[in-house]
Amino acid sequence: MDLLEARKIHCPYCNELIEVVIDCSVTDEQQYIEDCFVCCQPIDVSVSIDSSGEVRLVARNENEG
Repeated sequence: MDLLEARKIHCPYCNELIEVVIDCSVTDEQQYIEDCFVCCQPIDVSVSIDSSGEVRLVARNENEG
């Protein structure tokens, strides 16, 4: 597994397919804001990596709970 991994997600605002880069060297859960490259809205990105190296990525709009 590479330390940086590109993943495609759908923007929760405009539904465009965009690419985000995940830092797989961080074993703790990551949460950050990534602006959509198309509509510029803030996407709340949550990333976790399990012990086998499987990446779980969740993208929500800023107002979701």
